Amino acid sequence: MTNTLNFKRHRRLRSSNAMRSLVRENQVNKEDLIYPLFVVEGEKVKNEVPSMPGVYHISLDYLEEEMNELQALGIKAVILFGVPNEKDEVGTGAFHDHGIVQKATREIKNKTPEMLVIADTCLCEFTSHGHCGVIHDGDVDNDESLKLLAKTAVSQAEAGADIIAPSNMMDGFVIAIRQALDEAGFINIPIMSYAVKYASAFYGPFRDAANSTPQFGDRKTYQMDPANRLEALREAESDMDEGADFLIVKPAMSYLDIVRDVRNNFKAPIVAYNVSGEYAMVKAAAQNGWINERELVMEKLTAMKRAGAELIITYFSKDVAKWLNE
Repeated sequence: MTNTLNFKRHRRLRSSNAMRSLVRENQVNKEDLIYPLFVVEGEKVKNEVPSMPGVYHISLDYLEEEMNELQALGIKAVILFGVPNEKDEVGTGAFHDHGIVQKATREIKNKTPEMLVIADTCLCEFTSHGHCGVIHDGDVDNDESLKLLAKTAVSQAEAGADIIAPSNMMDGFVIAIRQALDEAGFINIPIMSYAVKYASAFYGPFRDAANSTPQFGDRKTYQMDPANRLEALREAESDMDEGADFLIVKPAMSYLDIVRDVRNNFKAPIVAYNVSGEYAMVKAAAQNGWINERELVMEKLTAMKRAGAELIITYFSKDVAKWLNE
């Protein structure tokens, strides 16, 4: 029968799984994944975070086992968060030679040197007040905080971190850290900047995991207003000018427009942070049988790639690697 209708037959390229795979524009690879780790003091500690099923606080003696599992899955990078036993007003544990992140970094690089270690560089997990800097007159002192953040970055590099990832959102944090690293001889250590970090409600489970909830006020004077879009470009531009090598957008799912804006305007690798609240909601829905977890997770991570992210920090890294290996 002759077709007299004049229309495009787009379904030709969807006719089979093989055909769909052939023309697929974006896909998630194991090499794209960065797995967050929460390391704690003590021994024989492996405690699940209640609001984040499948995510654990682990002590140093479990790190080798954890790294072996990640390597077997094909995951090549971790980002470290430390949960110390002791805190003080200035977050001394963040930059101490024997801080928990420094000890964890040395342990990982000693046992699995090929694993890329990204050190989250902030003070909030280490300060008694839970803010990301030094407090003066009830507010975070930007310039005084920079000195301690630079000191923290150098101590993390000295411990063997491959990448420094400052997450504090102080003005000038990239240039302060870049200068400190260079002066200490770490000119080849890249900075993965949390360039665009919103004051988001999606961070709740992380603050439970990192024990970093502010003891007063909030972080809205230094993290970004979720209503703002152009501000993201100003923040990213400043960080690139100051020497950032990667640009993180956090959170990811509710900010895919920002991921695309940053991708369109800058040539550096873009990292989407699939944050704790996004993770916890999916896990809760899956446990109730309301969604197909595998399909939903792969769809949303693919959306991050489609928006322009080269890399994804996600608590789903192990799950995704297992699915891809199948």
